[in-house]
Amino acid sequence: MAKENILIIEDELTLIDNISEKLRAEGYTVSTAMDGETGWDKIRSDKPQLLILDIMLPGLDGLSLCRMVRNLSDPILSRIPIIMLTARGTEVDKIVGLESGADDYITKPFGLGEFLARVRALLRRVEEKENVIQQNEMISNDLRLNMTGRRVFKGDEEKKLSNKEFDLLAELMRNKDAVLSRDLILTKVWGYDYFVDKRTVDVHIRWLREKIEDDPSNPRRIVTVRGVGYRFEG
Repeated sequence: MAKENILIIEDELTLIDNISEKLRAEGYTVSTAMDGETGWDKIRSDKPQLLILDIMLPGLDGLSLCRMVRNLSDPILSRIPIIMLTARGTEVDKIVGLESGADDYITKPFGLGEFLARVRALLRRVEEKENVIQQNEMISNDLRLNMTGRRVFKGDEEKKLSNKEFDLLAELMRNKDAVLSRDLILTKVWGYDYFVDKRTVDVHIRWLREKIEDDPSNPRRIVTVRGVGYRFEG
């Protein structure tokens, strides 16, 4: 079973071949680019889980590319872990790289053993961090629901939801792709002993669609399953 997909953006062909071979031997899926513009296209199309990025690239340089990634509106893509590679090893260079959004920094030349250890360590840290985030957040495409703060974002825009709208959305997202009946929704969101007409669910679904759907009259996230209830498809 393949591990994470890693994108290497580096203009030294020999180095690309060496680290690609090492990563593939460890089971990682590897894609490559030799300039910033091609790399930028591949970041958005391949959606890698780790980015190996050289600072000195032809055209679009690594620092600019790193900042562009961190400014993406996609909440998942903008958090790609980034390891920067550079022939310049001064403290100032390292600080600039890290302040641009890099997670780690390796100075050339480096041993392949050290490189692989850095990759493993960073992916492990990211996995641990994501586990914490997942306990606090639910994310589906550009929709992000923060449980602790009870806040909902569609892209960069925060959507103001009532308490019941928030609870309803959370229940739907928690059971993504499953059909929830109106009775089950009433039980989960309004409570076992709360007497509410089933039409209340439909009304709240309509209000919710107006806030999170691109086209509320043709919903793509919260889909009606006729005669049964609703399904969240993201």
